[in-house]
Amino acid sequence: MARARPEDFLERSKGGRLKVYIGSAAGVGKTYRMLHEAHGLKERGVDVVLGFVETHGRADTAVLIDGLEVVPRKKIEYRGVRVEEMDLDAVLARKPQVAVVDEVAHTNAPGCRHRKRYEDIQEILAAGINVICAFNVQHLESLNDLIERVTGIKVRETVPDTFLKSADQVVNLDLSVEDLIDRLKSGKIYAPDKVPHALENFFTPEKLRSLRELALREVAEAVERAPAVPTGGTSKPRRVTGRVMVCMSSFSPRAAAMLRRGSRFAGRLNTDWFVVYVETPSESPERIDSAAQRHLLENIEKAKEMGAEVVRLKAREPVAALLDFARSHNVAYILIGRSHRPRWRRMVGDFVNRMVEEAEGFDLYIVSTEEEEDREP
Repeated sequence: MARARPEDFLERSKGGRLKVYIGSAAGVGKTYRMLHEAHGLKERGVDVVLGFVETHGRADTAVLIDGLEVVPRKKIEYRGVRVEEMDLDAVLARKPQVAVVDEVAHTNAPGCRHRKRYEDIQEILAAGINVICAFNVQHLESLNDLIERVTGIKVRETVPDTFLKSADQVVNLDLSVEDLIDRLKSGKIYAPDKVPHALENFFTPEKLRSLRELALREVAEAVERAPAVPTGGTSKPRRVTGRVMVCMSSFSPRAAAMLRRGSRFAGRLNTDWFVVYVETPSESPERIDSAAQRHLLENIEKAKEMGAEVVRLKAREPVAALLDFARSHNVAYILIGRSHRPRWRRMVGDFVNRMVEEAEGFDLYIVSTEEEEDREP
């Protein structure tokens, strides 16, 4: 088999294409690999720049910056502290063939055009510039609850699954747990004073094995989701015909976890998904509680970020409205949250019970997210 070349990514694409390096944890070599690829592209005459690269003080990574063009960072004053961000406008004005961008899950400082760096990347791609970037699997939005259960750590900065799904090429940088721990102990990942804390918390063998398995699975699923290359006009992308519908209430503390479940469910089926909310007369804009309204709008924005089509229905009977929508929009799978109301109130008339009784012809999934809710601050 012919060995892949750095420029293959460009030769197979036109315009702004996205290549993502994904890893199980810090220190597996994502930034190192991107810089090494940038040198290979430059040697072959490709116009490549470093839009933003963070070496985290790793000498073997920092040395690879030499010889590559670096776009100067934008300096922003925030709460008396000067922070440095990627200069998006400078990258766009430079208009290289390829921009290398690190720390995709990063939250930009106030004053930047976009709130998140992945949104900066999306604008760069829209301008016709190819991007090579990287992030760790624990930053994937739909895995947020699972990562917390596995590691005991709540990851605050996330990247929506739609970003990874939009990639033209996904590369997993795999490193054995033993080798990664050896790199940590030898000071190749963090400063020596941070190593003991890391070994006791995130870098335990059990957690690293779980993260490694998740990274391998994500890349395998990304490859499976990718459209097949036509051969003789007969190959078509594998795609499930039935869509996924997530039912969202106005003020559920478990809504974020439900959205993550729906995103992963639809991603594995390689199908579209809806997030549907039914506005009853008591929840009209004039009557709904302000806290519930704010909570609802936040979840609607989160659903859109995760790639769902958000639909707001107006009806007195939520169950009937949801099922009518599902039947008319080719929905095959319905996800609803399990009720946590007291038993005496459920006996009076429960949404879940009615859905079970009336959702004939659908695959109905009753999702319990109590554990995730209890963990959220």
